[in-house]
Amino acid sequence: MSNRDRFISDLRRGMSEAQNDLMDNLLGGRVDRRGFLAHGSRLGLSLPLLGGIAGAMGMAAAEPAQAAGPSGGALRVALTLPTGAIDPVTIADQGGLIILGQTGEFLCRLQADFTLAPVLATSWAPNTDGSVWTFKLRPGVKFTNGEPMNADAVIASVDRLSDPKNGSNALSAFKGVLSPGNSKKVDDLTVAFHLDAPDGNFPYVLSSDNYNMVILPAGYSGNYEQSFVGTGPFKLEKYTPKVGASFVRNEDYWGPKALLDRVEFTFFTDMQPQVLALQAGSVDLLAQITVADGRAIIGNPKFKVISCKASSHEQVHMRCDQGPFADKRVRQALALSINRKALVRGLFQGYAEVGNDSPFCRAFPSTDLSVPQREQDLKKARDLLGQAGVSHGFSVTLTTEQYLEIPDYAVLIQSFAKKIGIKINLHVENTAAYYGKAVFGNSDWLDSTLGITDYGNRGVPNVTLNAPLVSSGTWNAAHFKNPTYDALVVDYVKALDLSGQRAVSGKIERLLLDETPIIFGYFYDFLFATSPRVSGLPATANRLYLGGVSITQS
Repeated sequence: MSNRDRFISDLRRGMSEAQNDLMDNLLGGRVDRRGFLAHGSRLGLSLPLLGGIAGAMGMAAAEPAQAAGPSGGALRVALTLPTGAIDPVTIADQGGLIILGQTGEFLCRLQADFTLAPVLATSWAPNTDGSVWTFKLRPGVKFTNGEPMNADAVIASVDRLSDPKNGSNALSAFKGVLSPGNSKKVDDLTVAFHLDAPDGNFPYVLSSDNYNMVILPAGYSGNYEQSFVGTGPFKLEKYTPKVGASFVRNEDYWGPKALLDRVEFTFFTDMQPQVLALQAGSVDLLAQITVADGRAIIGNPKFKVISCKASSHEQVHMRCDQGPFADKRVRQALALSINRKALVRGLFQGYAEVGNDSPFCRAFPSTDLSVPQREQDLKKARDLLGQAGVSHGFSVTLTTEQYLEIPDYAVLIQSFAKKIGIKINLHVENTAAYYGKAVFGNSDWLDSTLGITDYGNRGVPNVTLNAPLVSSGTWNAAHFKNPTYDALVVDYVKALDLSGQRAVSGKIERLLLDETPIIFGYFYDFLFATSPRVSGLPATANRLYLGGVSITQS
């Protein structure tokens, strides 16, 4: 029996009759990948499991295939300046992570439809309760330094990121999920991950959804900026901190070779100069654009804007352990003062959807859409302030970062709050100052009474349910501690299928509406902007996959 047949046979034993019928249709060629994913989701199969089955079957990615464009040429990309050294373990900002992803690859990749596609792994499957996940690795892959990509490399990469001693930015994803030393080598191309607790969405932790989870050689020991060692379609040509980077085609790449000869990144400290550079023709692609800064481009036929739905959002945290927001009625009042539909129209020109004060956006299949949407209600907000003993209002400082549309959002919150008697003073600082050391006691982000923080796209809500909201969360800027909530998150995480997740998600959504430690006002689309000469760019939020991109020479 082949590895693929054994994988499918093991899965079938835990499937219902309807799920096995769907598998028969897949094997018989009577349903394609898109139909399989859609029907499988409705039958309760989890998204990571669906992705693993599709990978084992060798099916094509769910994203629409791009026609091969002309080969050759250089693509010039404008990118927000990385805030620190490009270190795969500690890098946390959007600019640095995009640079990291030009040479680094993941076991699997998050797609626009929130499923996972195989990359360095070819398939994955859980045991009966989801406490052990086994991954099959792609054979014949080598790093740019010539070393093999194998089980030893994968285990070393996972242990490096999950070990608290290394200060990894990925600890928020691994904490309570997988401990160092619990990744076991089955053979050179098979790894079994023994989890701290059952987790139905675990493959997302090892995917591009976990931004730092690129696979490095087993013996990697640092100094990444000197080599950018990886398995990707490009390899480093030159990196100059605070200036830019260039990459050239990796001729030894395991997959289809990149169409471009080279990619050149130029770093910018602000968004507006990037827009001007695209208008002037000095760059071909903006790695991200905001509606606020891109008004001259959005709708302009001289440029292309690529939009994709995302779970990206800005969290407005309120400290629950001290100050005025220790009373949940005050937190509810501020949330009720906000006109969310106006935010979507004004800040995003419709490129967003309203949020309902939990990490569950409408794009997640597990979201309970029956939970009533919170709307602006100024009278109720004032009544709540009166019940909390602050009917005459109060003053508070909102601390946040100079990033994307956040400063404009802060001004709007200030305006909404004024209508119910809350005076908000704004303190907007650069990103490095805001995050500080990103630990409690040494971070304006984690220590402020009221703040706004950007959160990138995630394929499942696990990280945003955990890190900023559970009592021991590494990003719990709200200092929210609720044992009932913590227990519900455990129940959600261990559910192996969508029906089990949906049974818990509504309870979580209603609890967070009542407690309101964080305002989730909207979830915004991710936007790229290019010149008309660029084609083949996948619409994948927070990621820049350039292997299939081509550029027409002018």
